[in-house]
Amino acid sequence: MHPILIKLGPITIHTYGFLLAVGVLCAIILMQVLAKKEQVNRDIFTNLVFYTFIIALLGAKLFLFVTEIKFYLTNPAQIKYLITSAGTFYGGLICGALFAAWYIRKHKLNFRQLVDIMSPAVALGHFFGRLGCFFAGCCWGRAAEGCSIAVKFTDTQATTGVPLHQPLYPTQLIESLLNLLNFVVLMILYKKKKFTGQVFAVYIFNYALIRFFVEYFRGDPDRGYLFGDFHQPFTSLSVPQLISLIGIATAIIMYRVFKKKAAEST
Repeated sequence: MHPILIKLGPITIHTYGFLLAVGVLCAIILMQVLAKKEQVNRDIFTNLVFYTFIIALLGAKLFLFVTEIKFYLTNPAQIKYLITSAGTFYGGLICGALFAAWYIRKHKLNFRQLVDIMSPAVALGHFFGRLGCFFAGCCWGRAAEGCSIAVKFTDTQATTGVPLHQPLYPTQLIESLLNLLNFVVLMILYKKKKFTGQVFAVYIFNYALIRFFVEYFRGDPDRGYLFGDFHQPFTSLSVPQLISLIGIATAIIMYRVFKKKAAEST
């Protein structure tokens, strides 16, 4: 863990913010490259990407506030830290996707074509984002005594509440690597896709599986549970896992609908 990348006098660059910026930049570049290949209107697409990222960031913060509302109502002074936090990925993904759908419909663009372009880029950006989580010490794992891949956080500058000097599952690194694998799979599929919309549906399916799996090993306790609690990870269902199940079902439906539309248009 290394929360502060550079500190020069009054200037502090946090590792998380730096890696998040790198992820966003890489995602935007990849989107632009793919959009150019498919001859998408550059100006309209650039505005779509820019505003989608803004809405996604706001949605991520809003989702964090709603899921942790008891904490923020009890500790109102902590609300100001929402400005510097990235929020929750699912909140950003849902809000960003809804806005993108509205924007695409408004400008009469090809929804399936554009989300196919955006999906690999989002997976790539998420890879860097989760690396940032590791360096910041957020989204940490459960206690992992005796686990060969366990990590210990020791930096006292951490402000996330991560347990220090204790072996924990490296959930941030696990999810980061799985997102990188998802990116590779999506890029291969993008080049060989059989119908428009296939890449997007597979992205949603893959990430939902990734998140559902990683949730079992997450150690930050404020997960939100439908039944059971934090101390019963394998017999309870967290809110992110519920969203993951909905995501899996939605992805399967989209895959079939998009495939059917492609067949009808040929």
